[in-house]
Amino acid sequence: MSHQPGVAEPPTVRRTELQRHPASVPGRLIVQTLFEIPVGLASGRHRHPGEEVGYLIHGVIAMEFNDRPTLTVHAGEPFLIPPGVVHNARNITADVTTMMLSTYLVDETQPLVTPCD
Repeated sequence: MSHQPGVAEPPTVRRTELQRHPASVPGRLIVQTLFEIPVGLASGRHRHPGEEVGYLIHGVIAMEFNDRPTLTVHAGEPFLIPPGVVHNARNITADVTTMMLSTYLVDETQPLVTPCD
């Protein structure tokens, strides 16, 4: 499907990889991303093969988990998600795209993100 002039594309969640480097721990990678979630959208339930250390730059998210209470994260606050924990980041801001910086220390043989049902 091609883009038509004057027709707005629907908003989508966007993960932009900023850098990827071998870690000092053998078999691990450090990956850093900028993650943007438009109003009314969510990342979708997923997990990572290592730690996610994040910082919310803009907006408010509800970080939903299978095994613990939802965590509300506001702009200027950090968060940490342990390896393998299923989570979903939902933009709960009424009028802005949320932006977060996430850094992962992950197993180099696994995909960075594994979607979960």
